[in-house]
Amino acid sequence: MTAPRLEIRALERSFGGRKVVDGVSLSIEAGQVTCLLGPSGCGKSTTLRMIAGVEMQDSGEIYVDGSLICDTVFRVPPERREIGLMFQDFALFPHLSVADNVAYGLRGSRTEKRARVEEMLERVHMARFVDAYPHQLSGGEQQRVALARALAPRPRIMLMDEPFSGLDNRLRDGIRDETLAILKEEDTAVLLVTHEPEEAMRMADEIALMRDGQIVQRGAPYNVYTRPSDQKSVAFFSDANRLRSTVDGALAMTPFGRFLAPGVPDGTEVEIVFRPQHVRIDFDRAGVGPAPTAAEGTAARAEVGRARFMGHESLVEFRLDHDGSMMKVTVPGVFLPQPGTVMWLRIRRDKCFVFPVEEEGA
Repeated sequence: MTAPRLEIRALERSFGGRKVVDGVSLSIEAGQVTCLLGPSGCGKSTTLRMIAGVEMQDSGEIYVDGSLICDTVFRVPPERREIGLMFQDFALFPHLSVADNVAYGLRGSRTEKRARVEEMLERVHMARFVDAYPHQLSGGEQQRVALARALAPRPRIMLMDEPFSGLDNRLRDGIRDETLAILKEEDTAVLLVTHEPEEAMRMADEIALMRDGQIVQRGAPYNVYTRPSDQKSVAFFSDANRLRSTVDGALAMTPFGRFLAPGVPDGTEVEIVFRPQHVRIDFDRAGVGPAPTAAEGTAARAEVGRARFMGHESLVEFRLDHDGSMMKVTVPGVFLPQPGTVMWLRIRRDKCFVFPVEEEGA
């Protein structure tokens, strides 16, 4: 059985008595893109720096192709790890030309280095800028040069710390997709750090969701999104609505009817969590639209608070008659009912998650 291209085992790192990285383990195959996703300050970048070798772990081990490169005793220097790095600020040398930036760190004869530089600049569509300097390039062009420089030494692993966050939105998607295609062609194992769920969903073969120094969930993007491990995981990917109830006979009663809570002891307070796109406005009560299905449960009466058009969809905020709580609903296209309009709402049972209520500070 072939060893993973990158494997980290139980990495830990503390600063000032606070554990910033707490027992992080993961593995990445050649050609695989894994996104380390989480809020700022959760330990993502520290994990990346330990793998790169610019930060030493307090405990744990790092392997490349099955060979140990770092533990608390043995340590391969960063320049010998065959690991490429890309950062948000591109880190190009302003006094070097594009060609010299890409050639930096390459080994071999001058002819060999020049050939590799030209090959990589061609790959990233920057060959015509070979003699230009970084200040003459746009942000997107600088990002392409940074990618060429990172890939030129043929690293086995690429570590990327929010490399696209400095780009304009109109450029970001195209450059991100081009970068991913080149990394896949090179069969490079990629660990991408980001705090943007959309970026992780777009790029990753696997997402490792990180919180408070630990990986709390790991899997394919679809599974992480549709099978969240807890309330915070649901809310990290999108807005989330919440209903509170108390379990009685493995059921939780709400204004939308009963929800199954199998295995949850009676008397336990729970939250039913669901996303705005999974709430249905029951137009059937006005004689318009399809009749509700059993899977959509009971309709609850609500009043429109405000409605906003968001581009591809409309976001409508409702106040429930039951307890006055607010609920967000997204509707495709333009739907802007007047504040105070009374409507009836239903929610899809198969898109709801039932979790025991977490204690404050948990």
